[in-house]
Amino acid sequence: MKKLFILPLCILALTACDFGRQAEERAQRERDSLMQIISERDTELNDIMGSVNEVQEGFRLINEAEGRITVANSGPEGASSREVIRDNMAFIQQTMSENRNRIAQLQERLRNSNVNVSKLTKVIENLKTQLEEQNTRVQELTAQLAERDIVIAAQGEQIDTLSQNVQQLAEDNAQKEATIAAQDKDLNKAWFVFGTKAELKEQKILQKGDVLRSQDFNRDYFTQIDIRIDKEIKLYSKNAELLTSHPAGSYQLVRDEHKQYSLHITDPQKFWSTSKYLVILVK
Repeated sequence: MKKLFILPLCILALTACDFGRQAEERAQRERDSLMQIISERDTELNDIMGSVNEVQEGFRLINEAEGRITVANSGPEGASSREVIRDNMAFIQQTMSENRNRIAQLQERLRNSNVNVSKLTKVIENLKTQLEEQNTRVQELTAQLAERDIVIAAQGEQIDTLSQNVQQLAEDNAQKEATIAAQDKDLNKAWFVFGTKAELKEQKILQKGDVLRSQDFNRDYFTQIDIRIDKEIKLYSKNAELLTSHPAGSYQLVRDEHKQYSLHITDPQKFWSTSKYLVILVK
């Protein structure tokens, strides 16, 4: 009888030990599952906060770029300031687009997350507000830059017009100067010739004792000069006589060391006042 009583007790003890072991194992599994959930939530939360920090950093960089644009825009107009404005505006647009995408991704993650999202939702709403405020400032800055570009373009157009007018005026003046110079040169043209009687007759310059009486004399036989410059004519002859009429006292016939004559025109305006053609007879 004693043995029969002990056996059920042993069975009960073994059963209790088995239940205890199962309960402990179940509790361990629950603890492990909870730690896994906490770990996953921590990882997710860290990822979310990392994205929030990236957005905030983007805002900071945009503010710095706005400052650089303001400084460049308030300074003197130049290629360097335009380049600074252009580069920073491109950076702002790119960074704002990235921030907008990050905020949209954060909203999507919170909708699908098991994390208590009440505070995070408020944080993201604040980020959206900051983004809109920043977008408004950038639009105002863009409008200011566009207005300045219009002013600069108008000034540039005025400068171009002024430059064209100045260029046209310079061209007109150059043309006038060229015309005046040509006219002045024509006014100061004169022609001379010297030769023997036979040579002059052959060219019909001298006919029956008269000089330049005929209109068909050979004009190509004459040498053209500028009366302002050419004031000495070498005659290479020991005998020289002016056949055309020129005022006395406006010239001299001067011999050199070889006794050859040169004509020195001492008063060009007076000398050429009676005729622009000079004929000298030499022997």
